Amino acid sequence: MKNVVIGFLGTKLDMGRKRRWRPTPGLATNGQFHIDRLEILFDREYDRLAHRVRSEVEAASPGTEVLLRDFDLADPWDFQEVYGKLFDFARAYGFDEDRERYHVHLTTGTHVAQICWFLLTESRHIPARLIQTGPPGPGESAPRLDIIDLDLSRYNALQQRFDQLSRAYSDQLKGGIETRNAAYNALIDRIELVASASDEPILLLGETGTGKTELAERIHALKLDRRRVKGRMVHVNCATLRGPDAMAALFGQRRGHTGVAGSERNGLLREADGGVLFLDEVDELGLGEQAVLLHAIESGRFYPLGSDHEVSSRFRILSGASRDLRALGAAGAFRPDLLARLGMWSFRLPPMRERREDIEPNLAFELARAERQLGTRVGFNTDARARYLTFASDPATAWPGNFRDFGASVRRLCTLAPRGRITRSMVEEEIATLVTDWGTATSDADQRLVRDLLGEAAGDVDPFDVVQLAHVLRICRQSPSLSAAGRSLFAASRSRKSTQNDADRLRKYLARFGLAWGAL
Repeated sequence: MKNVVIGFLGTKLDMGRKRRWRPTPGLATNGQFHIDRLEILFDREYDRLAHRVRSEVEAASPGTEVLLRDFDLADPWDFQEVYGKLFDFARAYGFDEDRERYHVHLTTGTHVAQICWFLLTESRHIPARLIQTGPPGPGESAPRLDIIDLDLSRYNALQQRFDQLSRAYSDQLKGGIETRNAAYNALIDRIELVASASDEPILLLGETGTGKTELAERIHALKLDRRRVKGRMVHVNCATLRGPDAMAALFGQRRGHTGVAGSERNGLLREADGGVLFLDEVDELGLGEQAVLLHAIESGRFYPLGSDHEVSSRFRILSGASRDLRALGAAGAFRPDLLARLGMWSFRLPPMRERREDIEPNLAFELARAERQLGTRVGFNTDARARYLTFASDPATAWPGNFRDFGASVRRLCTLAPRGRITRSMVEEEIATLVTDWGTATSDADQRLVRDLLGEAAGDVDPFDVVQLAHVLRICRQSPSLSAAGRSLFAASRSRKSTQNDADRLRKYLARFGLAWGAL
């Protein structure tokens, strides 16, 4: 791997008028540190000195390539100017960490430049180590070269630039939507900090349609910007990893496994090498698939089907789940060791009913997206917009598919809009369609849940009781204990009771239908 050093031309030290040792030429004479490429940033006012230093370095170290880069500064002591230009330099530089190891030479340049170098390397905008050189000590022939660690926490003025960048990254994670929900915004800020600073797995929890997949894609884009990954994101739908093809899909296979030419495949884990593996619907994985996936995640090594040789793949892990993995683990449906591995950082995305204030900005986002997809600008009539927002924001509006349902609804309106205008009658028709579809889907789901548990006895349950019983059953399945389920179900009425034995109340309710906690 090649060593690359980037640093400023020392307009005083490299001139060499007061002392024989000069830091930039001295880099080439350090016998223990070979430099394959030296990149010198210099002001054109010192062009003659820059070319002289380059000649000296090339003479002292013929194997070192020296590049001179124009870097004019009106005021090298101005923090804003120096940091801004170095930041732009870093963003435009094509770092290749697989082939080159980067170093920043701190000895030359102003103190302001040294501080800016430190901040850019600490934030990994420049993926480099910091080095500092010095004149030879007593009895030494070669200049000193040290890796340094500066504590620059007191320079808080420059932190504002990072705060602005952090806000930009948070906006990126929100897809550019100007969300208003304080809890959601705080959650995104926390995810931004974790995704920028950590390579540990991230688990995104939330109901269907809360935006787990879109957020995973944005986290991957953020990690690319912060140079924490280089490869693409491989999306794995864990609900499809069933049967004999699951292992081949994950780990790949060789022709020897089937004996059929053209049956070779790399596998999803190999495709994710250097990037991100997104395990969508990880709560749908079977126990067998969980076991083999855990080993591959922990070791980064696995055997493709039909191969006698291990292959390796290094990737970052993102996971998404609609159900509570801890409850699944308690029920024996999810391996605790895999949960511990995937859930280093766990974030719950709130459903749409907890983010009513974000409906209006999401409407603007969906309209802009529809415009890009349809190639036509679409807008609401004033009365139509007011009616739609009133319906969408009403606490009685279920939105069972959350923002996925919402986005589909807006796209239908945009597609059917005559001359790019959504009318009040169109909104009323869409509302009626949503209410009908939700009512049918909810009724069917409730009946199916009750029938699965009660069997033929479900036919004896009144339709009125089916809705309530189905809700109770869902709460029970999501809760770790009978008492916890009781506290959730009787939260409003328990304060008015002389005794607060929620578990007993729930036990008696279930007994009315011949059900016991263990059966759930």
